[in-house]
Parts: sequence; C-alpha cells; structure tokens
Amino acid sequence: MLVRHHIAITRQAIGADVGLRALEVILRANLRQDGLRCQFGHARFHFDNNQFDQSYAYIEEQRALVRASLQRGDAQSAWRAFGRMIHTAQDFYAHSDYIPRWLSRFNYSPRSEAERDGGTPPPPPEVDPVSPDIFHDPGLRSGKLYYPLEALAFIPFLKKLILPLLPSDSHAHMNFDDRDDKGLFDHVFHASVKRTRLEFEKTAALLSPNVLAQFVDR
Repeated sequence: MLVRHHIAITRQAIGADVGLRALEVILRANLRQDGLRCQFGHARFHFDNNQFDQSYAYIEEQRALVRASLQRGDAQSAWRAFGRMIHTAQDFYAHSDYIPRWLSRFNYSPRSEAERDGGTPPPPPEVDPVSPDIFHDPGLRSGKLYYPLEALAFIPFLKKLILPLLPSDSHAHMNFDDRDDKGLFDHVFHASVKRTRLEFEKTAALLSPNVLAQFVDR
C-alpha cells in the first residue's frame, strides 16, 4: 500500500485516541516497514507469498512487544511495535484477495470499469473487515513476489511492460496498493481503517488504566 494511504488510514483509525507524539512514532514505524530492508525476505511483514500464518504470528509478536515495552516504561518501543503491527494488518487487505471474496457475495466482479457487471456492493464504509468464513477459507490467497521482475513492476513507467511477463498470482497483478480501474480500493481502505481500529482496541484491552495512559500518551 502506498505511503500516503498508510498515513491516512492510521490517522483516521486512531488519530483521535493517541497523542501527537505517539502518533508520529507509530506512523514512522509503520512506514519503515516499506523500506528496502523490510521488502526482501520479510513477506510476513506484508501478508505476501500466502504467508498468512506467519503474518498473523508477527502481529501477535508485535502486540506482545507493545505490552512488554510499556510494562518496563518504554513507550517509544511500544509505539514502534504497534506501528509495525498495524502496517501488517493494513497490508492484509491490499495484498490478499479478501476484498474480492467479500464483494463476490454481492455478485460483484472486480474487473475493469468498462467490463463490470453484476450486483451493486454495499458502500465501502459498510465493509466487514473480519469475516470469519473468508479468514478461514483455505482458498484465500495473497500475491507472490517473483523477483527480480517483480521489483521492476514497482517502477511506474515499466509496470505496463512487466505485468504481461508475470504470473496472474504475482503481487503486481493482485495488489490493491492504490486506486485503479478495478474499483476496489475504497473497500480496501475502509477495511484497513476498521482493522486498525480493532487492533488498537484489542491491544488497549490488555493494558491496565495506568499502562494504557502511557500508550495513548494523553
């Protein structure tokens, strides 16, 4: 997902609940997950390569770090762990076929606008980000990274040349990192906002009032 979308999602989801200092640290840690060193060999950071179990485990590892850091009075480390955690949660919707599967319930086909037919889906704010039957569907998929060609697909002026060379299950073909003619990004965005909020509430529920006050920095 593009940087500006991670920022907007995070601000919308928790911006009213945490102090500015905490929010800025959370955002920086979130965005660092898209740095070059976090791209190669770290598919679990982004729900890539069908690494669902590994990514779920990574989220819980970071949640545990939030709690442990706060218990020793290290709010900065807690905020960074939370930023990393929600980056992964947000990428779930941009890198998997969760949203197309959810929309298929309404006979909506995620093809180009010119070809689209079928039903009318609920508006994006009504998207369900945690549908159990989709989460547990063994057919759920995320994009695979076919390097080195995959890396070239991130370069805008090369993307159209590279896409035909990549398999249909590649990250380049499957991702919803930004708006395109498939018309799914608004649902991806709202699902990510809701999931970020859920992760915040789940994390906060583990904390005592005094520790929670450190976390939200209010």
